[in-house]
Amino acid sequence: MRIYAKNSVSMIAKRELYLKKLIERRENGRVKIITGIRRCGKSVLLFDIFKDYLLSSGVTEEQIITLKLDTVTYARYRNPQELDIYIRSQITDNSKMYYILIDEIQEVKSIPNPWLNDKKETIGFVDILLGLMDLRNADIYVTGSNSKMLSSDIMTEFKDRGDEIHVNPLTFKEFYDAFDGDKRDAWTEYFTYGGMPRILSEKTDEEKSAYLRDLIRNTYLTDVVERNNIKNEISVLDDLLNIIASGIGSLTNPTKLENTFASVKNKRVNDTTISRYLACFEEAYILRKAIQYDIKGKRYINTPLKYYFTDVGLRNAQLNFRQQEENHIMENIIYNELTARGFNVDVGIVEYNFKDAEGKSKRSKLEVDFVANRGNRRCYIQSAFAIPDAEKRQQETNSLRRINDSYGKIVVVRNKIKPWYDENGIFFVGVEDFALHYVKDLFRER
Repeated sequence: MRIYAKNSVSMIAKRELYLKKLIERRENGRVKIITGIRRCGKSVLLFDIFKDYLLSSGVTEEQIITLKLDTVTYARYRNPQELDIYIRSQITDNSKMYYILIDEIQEVKSIPNPWLNDKKETIGFVDILLGLMDLRNADIYVTGSNSKMLSSDIMTEFKDRGDEIHVNPLTFKEFYDAFDGDKRDAWTEYFTYGGMPRILSEKTDEEKSAYLRDLIRNTYLTDVVERNNIKNEISVLDDLLNIIASGIGSLTNPTKLENTFASVKNKRVNDTTISRYLACFEEAYILRKAIQYDIKGKRYINTPLKYYFTDVGLRNAQLNFRQQEENHIMENIIYNELTARGFNVDVGIVEYNFKDAEGKSKRSKLEVDFVANRGNRRCYIQSAFAIPDAEKRQQETNSLRRINDSYGKIVVVRNKIKPWYDENGIFFVGVEDFALHYVKDLFRER
């Protein structure tokens, strides 16, 4: 089976992780909701990869109903009534299963219920999907580019009848598997331009840079402004995204960001507005946050926290490729590799007591870059970039050595090294090997 990155006829981008999830949920009686940032490959996953799988499994073309609601061709079906009428008209044989594939479901607009005088009573895409779910021979798959469509209220309306499958830009392994070159060249390309699938088909650095700059400014920022009715504030949004992009790996909060606007940008933007704009970036899947977790105290500390870009290429494009600090970009990539594999990722804090030179008791905090959790399993990960000597190794492992539990502890470095354990059972591995071989199964005994 040949699987292509969008707009590419030469590079093959396999999305086996997500295809497996779709196959596992096939005909399970629930709506499969595929979410993710625009242009990350949701449409290709649904309309090429999954459809190809269905056809190879014996499903006919007539059993697959496809609608791409962000195109003019299907604009009529942004009306929920028209959408419902069309889909039902295509289900003509009760003895066959029909697969309904709808792209950008959030484009369906809510309209007043035509059968009631109450203007507040509306019909939206949730009503249509719930109605179609009552058909025994309908299996429904939809994509969406904004997390507002998955608010707690909407999921409550689905009455636990929806399955979310979140799609990320290409992981390093997915990128490398489709890349025409060696591992080192792939890494250089990846930490510069990221994992948006179309990057694989762009030929020159100029084309790649222009594509990403256009995405961040003319697609994502515009989308945030339009969806949230933010008027005359695009410069503030742009500045906020610049500040976050420049401070990858740094703890922050809305109050700190308010102070940064005042001191660096000479602008007055209050912390409430900043909080709202950060939430908008998260809803559009541009940014993700990692909250602090007190490992010994077993409690969350809601502020300060860290923000990471969903794709490092977008981060670099936001800064016009000016700040290429590989250590910070590497930390962002490790975070993305973990979240793409379904780990819940926090920033770890280890508090400990010591006595100063005068014998006075002191309390200090050390940071663990990432606490990766999945189910009842956990792993601690430090992004160290380079460890040239024993002193640096002691410094980078200080927090890990103070964690008194049996969960795995890993230090990821930039240099290519042979993976090894130190005397404390801490595992050292190069970032390329970590992303290609180890991250997918962190809890396996080595």
